[in-house]
Amino acid sequence: MDAPTGPGPATRGTPSVAWVWRSLAAVSVAVSAVVHLVLWSDGYRDLDVVGPLFLLNAVGGFALAVLLVVWRHWLPLVGGIAFGALTLLAFVASGTVGFFDVSGPLMFGRNETIAAVAEVLAVVASTVALLREPSR
Repeated sequence: MDAPTGPGPATRGTPSVAWVWRSLAAVSVAVSAVVHLVLWSDGYRDLDVVGPLFLLNAVGGFALAVLLVVWRHWLPLVGGIAFGALTLLAFVASGTVGFFDVSGPLMFGRNETIAAVAEVLAVVASTVALLREPSR
């Protein structure tokens, strides 16, 4: 009896499709990290709590972007979801109820818009990649 030649059992997605989503998540996290580094250097570094958090966000974002590409594990994808969601939540909190020493109306300048879009994309792309990667 010959082995079947048709497609095998259905998987949650092909590695190439999941790789595209994982790569998009890495780029999105890196873009958010760049924006936070730019804002940190443009004056946020002078804020007592938020300044160090912006620098930590940038460094952590760059590290996570690398991990998303080089470590084919589910953990960096969960990190991408958490990074995007928590960073976006901190932005919304700073513009509504206040976040440490930053409060006021939500500002949607170029940097804020780029970061917000990147963070939403990081959550979506990380989630889709997590759902589409074949289980190991």
